[in-house]
Amino acid sequence: MKIGILGSGFIGGTLAKTLSAAGHRVKVANSRDPRTIDADVLSTGAQAVTKEDAVADADVVILSIPFCGITALAPLLAGLPAESVVIDTSNYIPARDERIEAIENGQADSAWVAERLGRPIAKAWNSIYSVTLKEMGRPAGHPERIAAPVAADRDRDREVTMALVEDSGFDAYDAGTLADSWRQQTGSPCYCTEVTLADLPEALAAADLARSRRRRDLMFAVYQERFELGTNPGRDFIVGLSRILNAA
Repeated sequence: MKIGILGSGFIGGTLAKTLSAAGHRVKVANSRDPRTIDADVLSTGAQAVTKEDAVADADVVILSIPFCGITALAPLLAGLPAESVVIDTSNYIPARDERIEAIENGQADSAWVAERLGRPIAKAWNSIYSVTLKEMGRPAGHPERIAAPVAADRDRDREVTMALVEDSGFDAYDAGTLADSWRQQTGSPCYCTEVTLADLPEALAAADLARSRRRRDLMFAVYQERFELGTNPGRDFIVGLSRILNAA
């Protein structure tokens, strides 16, 4: 598929590498200049381009930028064909992003994004820690393969996104609609806990919105106390902390 990735950081850069290696034609852009994209991101065939070129003729556009910047992409995405698949990988964290009343009042963050973009989207890879995404992709059937929930309202969005999650080295699981996607957001039992496909349905079912929000805020407070914003701690630290805080 022709894939455009907006964002070349921890998530976008890894997806550019893995999806290119899987045989897709990937273009990747950041908020600066194509020449600033790390050579490692392009090492398996992805092409560094401007954000306009990244979305041109794309079958799939993956949004891998901070949550607070996604709605500004609406004009850029407005010209995409209706059948193009847009996948959001971000998470809303009010202590980091501006407070959004609709989400605070219960709307799933991905549903809020879809409204602001004026088009359907899918939600994926947001429950996987970025270092896990980079280090723990495994072939189908591998005993260490981790599962990733996918939420979407359209069948095409769901099917395409699940196939790409599989290509990235993780077991895709149909987690329902965007309205249900709060179950895979920050603080939920499946968030950064590296659950398997066998355990993911139970983790999603056990999610509690109010509890997830309290644990999200606590986890971010621990992160802020120990690290500078933008730092990615080791996988053992984040996964271990998530398993302690987010367990059902």
